[in-house]
Amino acid sequence: MKKASTVFYASIAILAVLILMGILMPASLESITTTAQNFITDKFGWYYLGIVTVFVCVCIYLLVSPVGQIKLGKQEDKPEFSRPTWLAMLFSAGVGIGLIFYGTAEPISHYAVSSPTGQLGTDQGIKDAMRFTFFHWGIHAWAIYGCVALVIAYFTFRKGELSLISRTLRPLIGKHADGFVGKVIDVIAVISTVIGVATTLGFGATQINGGLSYLFGTPSNNVTQTIIIVLLTILFMISALTGISKGIKVLSNLNMGLTLVLFLFVFFLGSTVFTLNLLMDTIGGYLQNFINMSFRIAPLNQDARSWINGWTIFYWAWWIAWSPFVGVFIARVSKGRTIREFVIYVLLVPSLIGFLWFTTFGSAAIMTEVSGAMSISSLSAEESLFGVLEGFPMSMVLSILAIIIIVTFFVTSADSGTFVLGMMTTNGSQNPSTQIKVVWGIFLSITALALLYSGGLQALQNTMIIAALPFSIVMGLMVVSFIKSLNQEARELGIGQIRSSKKMKTPNNQST
Repeated sequence: MKKASTVFYASIAILAVLILMGILMPASLESITTTAQNFITDKFGWYYLGIVTVFVCVCIYLLVSPVGQIKLGKQEDKPEFSRPTWLAMLFSAGVGIGLIFYGTAEPISHYAVSSPTGQLGTDQGIKDAMRFTFFHWGIHAWAIYGCVALVIAYFTFRKGELSLISRTLRPLIGKHADGFVGKVIDVIAVISTVIGVATTLGFGATQINGGLSYLFGTPSNNVTQTIIIVLLTILFMISALTGISKGIKVLSNLNMGLTLVLFLFVFFLGSTVFTLNLLMDTIGGYLQNFINMSFRIAPLNQDARSWINGWTIFYWAWWIAWSPFVGVFIARVSKGRTIREFVIYVLLVPSLIGFLWFTTFGSAAIMTEVSGAMSISSLSAEESLFGVLEGFPMSMVLSILAIIIIVTFFVTSADSGTFVLGMMTTNGSQNPSTQIKVVWGIFLSITALALLYSGGLQALQNTMIIAALPFSIVMGLMVVSFIKSLNQEARELGIGQIRSSKKMKTPNNQST
């Protein structure tokens, strides 16, 4: 295939085995992934918490450090996209369907089904439910994305490397970045990306199915979800063929606009003052307990540990599995930004938007439950949003709008995914060929279907946690490589070296 690299063929071969297992031996695949997932969460939960916290610390350091003034590109490079469009693109790629899927489902689950602190159904339980939702979708998540994106953007646009994960490790592994070791690293990144994106597409398909089932009685099963994925695959392939400056850009702005409309309806027609009060209170609790939550592993409480495995460890694995895709994509659209501007817009701004979203929809779900109007907690995760919207004026219109938003997020995520996978498997091409993108589009959809058939959402979650482990190691090495190269450049430019420079000017001191 034209311009396809060795990484392309190796990744396709590995994924083909996974897909065949999902189709021919679904029970076996589910059993294998469940066993592996249980082992990883039990033995490496501490590791996931630790390494993600390190990524947060790195981002905070870059935000306040003098090296934040270094540009991701040459000094004369200008950003390709306006800030609103840039933010829309990175936000759509970074959270997409997950925001809609978990906007009501997670807060109501923490409040009424399984509390992170044991405060089930209480006033304190409401605060705890929102605080841990913020924790899962806030700074930690975006720090994972930000680290990968920043490292790739720095080495691609400032150091002139190819947009490949392996090339960011050159300061550590030297010429091996171009050889077998580099290819193995890139294959790991591709597999992680496919699993991460396919999982999200699976979530999107099940929620569209859930919405159609809730509203119109459409059967909720694998056949319906297959039809949904096939139809959406056609849509995102059409978008993928138009290129990043048209398809993804237009779709990102569209779904952010539609999402804003849905948000404003729920925000102003719901308990607006309560939502704002809960937002302020939760931000305070989130910041106050930030360190404690970051390291919370509950070694002496099995129930709490099971909750952490099912939620926090799952999320950290999800973000890590998604990070090659989101990282490469955000890097691609961030040329010309400074490191400090990048961290602000990739770490802080999306977190605040997410906080407002989850407080609005989470409080609506919890208040619906508390008032007795409807038991949202008894609905499946994919139906909870539609249950909440039923209590609002023009509920059918809002529910249809929600389905349209899920579709646009699905298409945007898949479109971005095919673009990034194309880059990663054509030696970092900034504009991969249509043929390569079509192949990856088909593989993403088939992988999502194979995982759904082999165990539904649980199989998706299991596979993602497994895929994230090897790439988390690569991420750690990427950050070390980046800091090493950045510090060297800072010394060359005299950034943060004011005292040393003055010292050099003194006649009695000729050395640094």
